[in-house]
Amino acid sequence: MRKQIIAIITAFALVLSLMPNAKAADELTGLTLEDEMRAMLAQGIIKGYSDGTVRPKDDVTREQFAAFIARAMDLPESEPTFIDVNKSSALVGSIGAVQQAGIMKGTLDLRFQPTKKISREEMAITMGRVLKMEALIIKEPVQIIIADASSFFSDEGRQAAQTIASAKIMNGYEVNKAESTYNFKPKDISKRDQVSAVIFRYLELVAAQPAPEPTPNPVPTPPVDPTVYQVASIKDGALVKTATVYKTYDEALAAFNSSTMKALYKGSDIIKVKSGIAYAADKTLNVVDTTTVYNSTSLTNQLTYTTEGRELKYNGSGPDYVIVQVGGSIGYAKHSDVDLTPSELITGRDRYVKNGSGMLNHYVYNHVTKRSDFYTVGPAPSELTAFVDYYSYDGVQFYNNSNLTGLQTTYYPYFQFQSVRQPSNYTAEELDAYIMNILAEKQATGITRYKDATVNSKLVGLGSYLKEMEGLHRVNAMFILAAAIHESDHGISANSLTKNNIFGIKVFDSSPEQGTKYLKVEDSVNAFVTKYINGNYGPQTGAYAKGMIPGNKSVGFNVHYASDPHWGSKIAGHMYRIDTFLGSKDYKQANLAVTNHTGVVNARYAPEVSSITLAFTYKAKDIGFNKIFGYPLVVVEEMQGTDGYVWYKVLSDQVAPADPVWIRSDIVTKISY
Repeated sequence: MRKQIIAIITAFALVLSLMPNAKAADELTGLTLEDEMRAMLAQGIIKGYSDGTVRPKDDVTREQFAAFIARAMDLPESEPTFIDVNKSSALVGSIGAVQQAGIMKGTLDLRFQPTKKISREEMAITMGRVLKMEALIIKEPVQIIIADASSFFSDEGRQAAQTIASAKIMNGYEVNKAESTYNFKPKDISKRDQVSAVIFRYLELVAAQPAPEPTPNPVPTPPVDPTVYQVASIKDGALVKTATVYKTYDEALAAFNSSTMKALYKGSDIIKVKSGIAYAADKTLNVVDTTTVYNSTSLTNQLTYTTEGRELKYNGSGPDYVIVQVGGSIGYAKHSDVDLTPSELITGRDRYVKNGSGMLNHYVYNHVTKRSDFYTVGPAPSELTAFVDYYSYDGVQFYNNSNLTGLQTTYYPYFQFQSVRQPSNYTAEELDAYIMNILAEKQATGITRYKDATVNSKLVGLGSYLKEMEGLHRVNAMFILAAAIHESDHGISANSLTKNNIFGIKVFDSSPEQGTKYLKVEDSVNAFVTKYINGNYGPQTGAYAKGMIPGNKSVGFNVHYASDPHWGSKIAGHMYRIDTFLGSKDYKQANLAVTNHTGVVNARYAPEVSSITLAFTYKAKDIGFNKIFGYPLVVVEEMQGTDGYVWYKVLSDQVAPADPVWIRSDIVTKISY
């Protein structure tokens, strides 16, 4: 690509003779930016209109600019994921290309706004990302003062304008005599001739880049003995091992404790850092691996598990294990299952942002693929400030710095922590109305897999069966629907369409094509409710019982049902969207609470302690960091017992037709909203 660009610049002396046509020449002749626009027209980066005009003073839209920069960079076309991009548009491949490259992004609700006119600030941001992505060297940069810096919408815009003005790619207005102070006018709309000049100057900068140094023949790297230890410091943005080799962990640890050392290696693996993050390792190529977190250093009893690339809080290391926090629980993982990154070398993080609509967006960074995605949890805590990054490993305790010190707030997203024993207020007809609405929205995106979703989706007409299951088995119908939407991609996944399996039953990360086949979709719903929620994952008789909520990696179904540590919060997000669409009749309708006792908790038929009142016993469980992840409850009544204690009447975790039970209030913490 760079050779082609250099050829463009070298051939520019011939461009003046390459007039597109007489009318185009008439339009361009005498323009300040005539030469730059002719060059871009000649190379096909800027194109004319069907009537033969080029319209140099027309405004440029976001989709047009996407096409211009994609052509200039020779980016491969790609299908975008924005919901407002017409898939039949001639520019759809260019929009996908700039999205894939990460140089043009959309809004938080996944809109690109293709026909919106692009401002100078937006163009500056895009070109700033291009320069950063291509690591272009700016020779003799000019020190620029932007006089109207306060007019920019974002810090990225201000910084990008400074960079590209310094590189002489975009100029400002009302330049002083020293050409060092500009009014950038970030809100002004970019014109076609201005965009031509910007791209032309960018290509000039590319052409002026120094030739790469010849690569010397590589010196073979001797294999690393996997049994020996070394320590490393950071130099020039990378870890550099010392030459000394240690035979034992204790010897290496003594050297590591030096203030300049940042990492301790065993063989080629980092097993300890001074500070940093951990993440689940990619252990096998082309297979999605999982990392098991154990409840002790013996590394035998599973606490939970998580999928590769997911961020874990690093709490330290021993010779044979790493101490990590997943969700709200602290456990131990094998060195081979976890990778560590020192604080100084972290390039991406999980983060939470309260958007302008008051919703909480979770940006999930995959440390293996180095890509970030986001989903909406639901309403954000009122204590959070909009458009500020917050950090949390459990989705409940939020911090305003990446070191996770100084707790900002504790907030339980409602549907993530509401017991599914609480019934939904919505009818079958209302649930069906939501299903058809969301399928119509998906179909309207034009994305190939959603073609005819309103006809083909396995969710169509499912409302009455969901309510029937709710009545028979006391599992919230809206939760069942939300889980199906999440697991089946709205009922159009391959397992849904070919196997009537809308819950990913027996579908594993390493073999997504597998999965149980059902005669009809209702059989899949029945299995999910009776064998999983009311079987192994909910009641205290179940092997994986951690509470009757979607939850996280410390409490609820998410602990063992799904490797994705954010499965529970994603389900909660779907429940909130369903509820909002249908009139908000379920949100915050129940009084939520959690147990706060680390040992067993007795649930009783009556508010008194005796051998005949014992209904069942909650097994002892880890209640997590800061002891806030006990068993979830829905409180329906409270009263003073004969023993002097206040007792709470709560919905029973046991299978229907179990009646509510009583738990003493001193081992319960109410959740306040």
